[in-house]
Amino acid sequence: AYKDGPWLTTWRDQVMLNAKGMGMKEEGEELIQDTENLIKEKVEQYPQLKDKTVAWVNFSAKDMSQLHIYTPADPRGAFLEELGMTYPDSVIEQIQDPNSFSMSLSAENADILNDADILISYGDDSLYQAVKEDPLLGKISAIQRGSVVFIGNGTPLAASVNPNPLSIKYTTDEYLKLLGEAADKVNE
Repeated sequence: AYKDGPWLTTWRDQVMLNAKGMGMKEEGEELIQDTENLIKEKVEQYPQLKDKTVAWVNFSAKDMSQLHIYTPADPRGAFLEELGMTYPDSVIEQIQDPNSFSMSLSAENADILNDADILISYGDDSLYQAVKEDPLLGKISAIQRGSVVFIGNGTPLAASVNPNPLSIKYTTDEYLKLLGEAADKVNE
């Protein structure tokens, strides 16, 4: 169930909907505050993330002609912004429905991703290798520079990057470490 649309419910809204439904509004508000404090504390350890541009792009080794991009309306994208990063204007300008959680992009237009300092995707090293070897996708600046985070399928991190207070607490250290390493490559 969702309030406005699939994949659009923020972690804060999830907490408050659940808390109100259980008659625990104050506890929900406290959980949100505690989680916000945790995020702030953890992000302060990674100043290299501040003001970096980022895009969550899903690549498929089976079809490199299309990309799937999570928008900032998606909780995964919104969380990246909460960590101090922003989506590049070149990506934002391509979003036709600002309330959509994702958009498709033809590989011929992948150059809009050149404005992203960091790219995030589900996948592993073999997918990253395939993307690097693709004649179009391999030209994306972040791919060439290595400022990418590929999150392994079936891992706890993959299961939890769509944030909620439990996943934030459990995986934020690992996630920020990977993002920080990617950001360091931008600064080299």
